[in-house]
Amino acid sequence: MSLISDSMQVLLATLRDVVPIAAILFGFQRFVLRRPIPNLRQVLIGLLYVLLGLTFFLQGLEQALFPLGKLMAQQLTAPEFLGIDQGHTDVHWGHYLWVYVFAAAIGFSTTIAEPSLIAVAIKANQVSGGAIGTWRLRVAVAVGVALGIALGSYRIITGTPLHWYIIVGYVIVIVQTAYAPKSIIALAYDSGGVTTSTVTVPLVAALGLGLATHVPGRNPLMDGFGLIAFASLFPIMTVIGYAQLGEWMTRREAKRFQEQR
Repeated sequence: MSLISDSMQVLLATLRDVVPIAAILFGFQRFVLRRPIPNLRQVLIGLLYVLLGLTFFLQGLEQALFPLGKLMAQQLTAPEFLGIDQGHTDVHWGHYLWVYVFAAAIGFSTTIAEPSLIAVAIKANQVSGGAIGTWRLRVAVAVGVALGIALGSYRIITGTPLHWYIIVGYVIVIVQTAYAPKSIIALAYDSGGVTTSTVTVPLVAALGLGLATHVPGRNPLMDGFGLIAFASLFPIMTVIGYAQLGEWMTRREAKRFQEQR
């Protein structure tokens, strides 16, 4: 009964969020464009599916993903797992090797499964005529997220200031942008945004809060957030780097071909 009651509350909250969006779309279609809504029955059925899907998804976050992320962070930072004394308060980043490995693994796997990234990769492949491979783009973004979340976990454990990482990261992105192929820049910047969506954000946020809660001397409010910024920044680097590497290899092959002739 508790699960049903919670689900109904989430459904009502989702309804309050979705109804204004639907009202704007239907209102513009009817009163601004002054055209009937095509396939109204299918649209309404689709809207119902959206409501139910969001409800189940949000309920799933509360029931599974958030607790799972916090549980993993708690277990990976437990003194008995790290092999240190129970009252140990001197945090050394080297004790948390498995945290970095787990953070990178969860970042890579959730990004590969991210629906918004899949959609962008498919469209990029279609628009480029196959020049941009769907899987290659997804892997490049996933590697960036993995590196970013691992580095973000290191930041939480060491307690170092977040803004220095972000400033240095964007300086690198600016330098990369100046030398990157023009065709990849916009896609790379979009790739940084689409990673922080339905699958990645819940687990990453739970991991960050879990680490900040269980690492001695860390404040969940001050240190628990910021991982999502890393997950948005580093894919830009890796996608641009992937394009630059591909361009360099193409020039190298062309030069080798010319020398052989």
